[in-house]
Amino acid sequence: MESIQAKQGLVGPNDPIQRTQLPYVTGTSVVALKYKDGILMAADMGGSYGSTIRYKSVERIKPIGKHSLLGASGEISDFQELLRNLDELILYDNMWDDGNSLGPKELHSYLTRVMYNRRNKFDPLWNSLVLGGVKNGQKYLGMVSMIGVNFEDSHVATGFGNHLARPILRDEWHENLSYEDGVKLLEKCMRVLLYRDRSAVNKLQIAKITEEGTTISQPYALKTFWGFTAFQNPTAGAEGSW
Repeated sequence: MESIQAKQGLVGPNDPIQRTQLPYVTGTSVVALKYKDGILMAADMGGSYGSTIRYKSVERIKPIGKHSLLGASGEISDFQELLRNLDELILYDNMWDDGNSLGPKELHSYLTRVMYNRRNKFDPLWNSLVLGGVKNGQKYLGMVSMIGVNFEDSHVATGFGNHLARPILRDEWHENLSYEDGVKLLEKCMRVLLYRDRSAVNKLQIAKITEEGTTISQPYALKTFWGFTAFQNPTAGAEGSW
């Protein structure tokens, strides 16, 4: 029986099926920032099956080892595969029993190599990843794209967040941000994304990591207002609108 990929002309009829090149269930933006005591990270819990928001309880922020948090946009099953790989890495590191443990900088470096390696095989893991953590009093925050592009910064975002959340963060973020102000800033970003990103849902989690450990909030919803004129008639004044 001919595969869907072959019918769509994506592969030849006799080529092997490569499912990671056709993402099925995907999550949208992750937003993270450094604050006074550590790292804060936010993501909603939607899982989109194409253009349909099929799942609304997908956790896309996970603790990794003792010092790190990982958030992911993109294909959920690829994220799960990465988590399995990271579990093996952390277990192998713990087996040395040398009193040391992998920190966020090492894990970020590992993820950049994994993503770039898969990209070079033309079989990428369809994710954008945010890795943040605190070790020995040093805060670390970085991201890596599905093709291995990576950087560190004081605040990062994936997906639509790159376009809609980061301008807000550039204006309002500062080095001595308190926990309460950091949460408010992330909620402001997530509210803007909820208004503008079709794949976003109003059910999110905010995670915190400090020297003391990791805390991931229970899911909750933001207060929203949909009475803006632009929402009621979004094409008003647009040329050729229908």
